[in-house]
Amino acid sequence: MTDQDLQPGDDRADDDLLTRTEASAFLAQCGIRLKPATLARLWSTGSNGPPCRHIRSRPYYPRGLLRDWARAQMTDVRTGAPPAARGRRRG
Repeated sequence: MTDQDLQPGDDRADDDLLTRTEASAFLAQCGIRLKPATLARLWSTGSNGPPCRHIRSRPYYPRGLLRDWARAQMTDVRTGAPPAARGRRRG
């Protein structure tokens, strides 16, 4: 089975488990560049990283959850800094 066989709404695609290296490449396709080491750090520090499952001691990222997490990280298109950030500027 290849990625071409899997449609975006296909449950099989969403249930695929990706390694950290594969998850990093998948996120890059979504516009979020995170190295596998950064994914590991986000998980180990309990930061707001993507959700993963562990099989024995190895982490795997479900493709559907990874896609949802990536979408949640993106904001709407902006034309300038938000008002709160403008107030902090000097000069």
